[in-house]
Amino acid sequence: MNIKKYKSVKKRTRKKNATDYVRKFGSPDRILFGIVFLLIIFGLIMIANAGVLQATIRYDDPNTFLKKQLIAVVIGFVSLLILQKIDYHIFRKHSLLILTMAIGLLLLVFLPGIGIKKDSSYTAHRWINVAGQSFQPSEAVKLAVILYFSAWCSAKGVKKIRDAKEGLQPFLIILGVVSFLIYLQPDVGTMGIIIVIATSIFFFAGANLKHLVGLTLVAVLVLGMVVSTSEYRMNRVMTFLHPESDALNSGYQINQAYTAFGVGGLFGLGPGHNEVHLPEPVGDSIYAAIGEEFGFLGAIALLLVFLLLLFRIFRIAMLSEDMFGRLVAGGIGVWIVGQGIMNMGAISGLIPLTGIPLPFISYGGSSIFLMLSSIGIVLNISRQGQNVTNVRIS
Repeated sequence: MNIKKYKSVKKRTRKKNATDYVRKFGSPDRILFGIVFLLIIFGLIMIANAGVLQATIRYDDPNTFLKKQLIAVVIGFVSLLILQKIDYHIFRKHSLLILTMAIGLLLLVFLPGIGIKKDSSYTAHRWINVAGQSFQPSEAVKLAVILYFSAWCSAKGVKKIRDAKEGLQPFLIILGVVSFLIYLQPDVGTMGIIIVIATSIFFFAGANLKHLVGLTLVAVLVLGMVVSTSEYRMNRVMTFLHPESDALNSGYQINQAYTAFGVGGLFGLGPGHNEVHLPEPVGDSIYAAIGEEFGFLGAIALLLVFLLLLFRIFRIAMLSEDMFGRLVAGGIGVWIVGQGIMNMGAISGLIPLTGIPLPFISYGGSSIFLMLSSIGIVLNISRQGQNVTNVRIS
């Protein structure tokens, strides 16, 4: 009789554990959701304004970019709403599988018939064909790296993370493999942001500061070698240093961006008023279009919104119930806001052009889907962190 009772209890427990990843939590961080929602709406408005001419020339439809981005936004919000209800701890259990699948997608870009180029003039292999639609695997790798290193660091613990053999060496090997595959595409801008994300997680986990300083020096040396061995990248650096030297070719994008910011002045020309021709106006040049339409004050306001976004995400990270949640939220915050600052800095001439999109604003289905999905994970962390905080207060 006792054996039957034990089996019955064990069966019920096993069933509970299987469904435990989807359960009711507290309320998500509404301020974070509101900030993201406003950024998305603003992005759609900017794409509708800045992409008219390019869409008309390329597709004979002024609203093509807006329509495609709107579809990606809807799919992304569906993913957000689903993920904010799923216990984020499930990603810790499957983090290695997620990273392996992401690396597999990176390899697919080099296969004929699957890997595609956006344009015949592009030498980069960064996209794959999924049901007739292009998908950029490197965007998925960013989230996969966050989940994997967060799980890896939280499993290691601070003591092993601070050890060179147990922590630093395996960290460098894993990061090196991922970075090398991104480099082969080639996509140095994305490689850079992935290194920043992973190193930030390593730092948040309690890494030895001496190791981090050494890692930074190595990263700078590797970046210098990568740049110096490529004529294309050297041209970008020289354009950054002397943008006026080749204003009609390599310096055209940054000089046009300067012109757009200058025309916009302090208050801007107003929504929909675009007088300056910008290469990729809905892509990595969209911040210059914002400066033209909304002026210096509008550009600064957007930067402040991203900093507020980082504050909310870091607040959620600090209130998380465990190290894994803290590292995931912190990594996602560094990814989104760090990439945003890099984009703004590049198009403003503060750093060399990187070609990475402005989060939630720039056109790109892969980016918008995965970033909204990541926000869904952060919202779930906030729901559980809120429960922990409430329990402690009571």
